[in-house]
Amino acid sequence: MAEPKNLSDCYADELADLWSANDQMEKVVNDLAEKAGDKTLGERLKRAAEGIADHTKSLKALLDECGVEEKEHCKGMEGLVKEARKHALDADIDDDDVRDVLIVAQYQRMCHYGIAGFGTAKAFAEALGKDEHVTELDTITEEIYDADENMSDLAERSVNLAAK
Repeated sequence: MAEPKNLSDCYADELADLWSANDQMEKVVNDLAEKAGDKTLGERLKRAAEGIADHTKSLKALLDECGVEEKEHCKGMEGLVKEARKHALDADIDDDDVRDVLIVAQYQRMCHYGIAGFGTAKAFAEALGKDEHVTELDTITEEIYDADENMSDLAERSVNLAAK
């Protein structure tokens, strides 16, 4: 993409970056779900991946309204995905409970990155007066917060205790 010249360009760039981030995250979250030892953790991760796919559809619709048809490769999420693979998927860990703790940690790092990105996009949309975009981005951000809190609850009530 060309260098941004105004806030509209910054907004479109942020959405295009989030599209890439979501594509990358969806793939690794599905992999994390498959590797999870705890059944509930695996199920929650599968639902999370479905939610990420839904968010991507919303992003594409918002980008379409901005006249943008392609994503911008997100290097930030690329790094987080590499870390998730290194620490939770490819690591030689014999104890499923320990792996599950690492899966939760890596998932939450990616969620926090998404919260930052979607929050930024929402702020840009607000400044641009794109009220419908603000509503959609606010909904997505709240869903990511909920997913993060849901994962914290699972970790605190079972996953962390099992690894102890």
